[in-house]
Amino acid sequence: MKALVKAKPEVGIWMEDVPEPILGSHDVLVKIKKTSICGTDIHIYDWDESARKIVPIPLIIGHEFIGEIIEIGSEVKSHFKMGDRVSGENHVACEFCRNCRRGAAHICRENISIGVTRTGGCAEYIAMPAQNAYPVPDSISDNIAAILNPLGNSVHTALSFDLVGEDVLITGAGPTGIMAAAIARHAGA
Repeated sequence: MKALVKAKPEVGIWMEDVPEPILGSHDVLVKIKKTSICGTDIHIYDWDESARKIVPIPLIIGHEFIGEIIEIGSEVKSHFKMGDRVSGENHVACEFCRNCRRGAAHICRENISIGVTRTGGCAEYIAMPAQNAYPVPDSISDNIAAILNPLGNSVHTALSFDLVGEDVLITGAGPTGIMAAAIARHAGA
């Protein structure tokens, strides 16, 4: 299959032919329909200090995507069925550390990140833990579904505070900053 790969420890990302992923018993196999590029992907492309510290080489990048389930692992106990549209939570949590046990899996001490420290979604297919797949209703277009990850970050951050009547400074005019500004304004800032 074709994939965008950080293949060398230098500036750049390369389109390469790579083997299709192997489905684990607790995974779903997703045929990718759309992906979006995040600031994290730019850091990986630039091979800056933050990327050099954590990104394994080679790595298929991408953690913002929408796709369709085409295979379900034998041990998956969920409501998923073939053909379901899904997006993915990129933080693969251990489920056992203190943070996971208290419901804060997004800050798991053993976090593995799809597209950053494990195979990502800038490929034709991704095998990912079923627990990290989230159904996407038909009312949400693929273009919007591909940016649900940064939208979720914006919503979580903006709504962590009572914004009614407050002045808000958002530093950064990328997609996440623009979404955060719109959410803050809608919330009364």
